[in-house]
Amino acid sequence: MFRLTRFITPVVLAFALSAGPALADSNAGSAASKNKADPNYTRAQQMVDDGKYADAIPLLEKILAGDKENADALNLLGYSNRQLGQNDAALAHYQAALALEPRHRGANEYLGELYLTLGDLAKAEERLDVLDSACFFGCDEYTELKKAIADYKAKAGS
Repeated sequence: MFRLTRFITPVVLAFALSAGPALADSNAGSAASKNKADPNYTRAQQMVDDGKYADAIPLLEKILAGDKENADALNLLGYSNRQLGQNDAALAHYQAALALEPRHRGANEYLGELYLTLGDLAKAEERLDVLDSACFFGCDEYTELKKAIADYKAKAGS
């Protein structure tokens, strides 16, 4: 029995470690690789990274005109709108992304942050719960939203 346990434990551990990234990445798959190959998506992502949200929006809308089920583009469109203070538009885009991919890590994080902006701690914590289950071994999106919630609570308590 002891020898069997010594064999099974390394096998289970090896499977968990090799499957971990795939299990943790709810955005993995064809959409992510398709976006990486799309120069328009790459440009839009760079614009968002550079804080050029208003410039990114038309490009993201163009991407979505050709692929209405691109949750990553919907997420970036939501993020860009939120950064410009257009919370209603951001909410609609995050919800559309999550309708396509309920465990989309970015959309869950950013929607949670939007809920904090809107003063809805309970809904932000719901997004954190989704991320907790979507991020098998943890992820940046979970960590970031957890920190944002803690900061929100600290401000509310002071």
